[in-house]
Amino acid sequence: MTDAPLTAGPSAKYKRVLLKISGEALMGPQGYGLHPPTVERIAQEVKSVHDLGVEICMVIGGGNIFRGLAGSAQGMERTTADYMGMLATVMNALAMQSSLETIGVYTRVISAIRMDEVAEPYIRRRAVRHLEKGRVCIFAAGTGNPYFTTDTAATLRANEMACEAIFKGTKVDGVYDKDPVKHADAVRYETVSYDDCLAKHLKVMDASAIALARDNNLPIIVFSLDEPGGFRGILAGQGTYTIVRD
Repeated sequence: MTDAPLTAGPSAKYKRVLLKISGEALMGPQGYGLHPPTVERIAQEVKSVHDLGVEICMVIGGGNIFRGLAGSAQGMERTTADYMGMLATVMNALAMQSSLETIGVYTRVISAIRMDEVAEPYIRRRAVRHLEKGRVCIFAAGTGNPYFTTDTAATLRANEMACEAIFKGTKVDGVYDKDPVKHADAVRYETVSYDDCLAKHLKVMDASAIALARDNNLPIIVFSLDEPGGFRGILAGQGTYTIVRD
């Protein structure tokens, strides 16, 4: 592996981005946990963009292992449930780190909760330096606080890292006016405003994340993580996606 600063090539639309994916994206056809071939496939997608010289941050949810809100709904104390969910995101981050480094991409897992034996603590300036050196930074454990989702953590970290866009990888190729899986007449938006996302409850991200992106004029690009080469294609100005902006 090489560990040297990279320069974004002429085909890269953005120099620094944050990729947000759900924990469920890592479980593949299984109903729970991690599916190694799926983790490896996503790692290859990240590498293809990294090879363009794009600086990449990642935030991965923990819903494939434990979701704090679900635990709370079943009677668990909410703060405890949320901390358990944060630990699940660390497990996913370590799995992604392993897959990325296996294919030659230097990676740092950076946790909002201190666990020095397995991850670095979050220090903004250090994280920025990792990006400048061409390392992928995977931010784990959310914001380190209960009652905040990984959507909010992703938007917070993207702003702190001065990312130019958030890429939200989902199972569909953009934002629709209704669920395209259930409704054949669902219409995909090419662009949609932050305020419309909130007013129409389009479920791109939670309300706190959308408001934080809006207040800092940070575009959110929603695309299909299941489309091979989709992440790289958007960086080259191609592909199908929806962009959320003013």
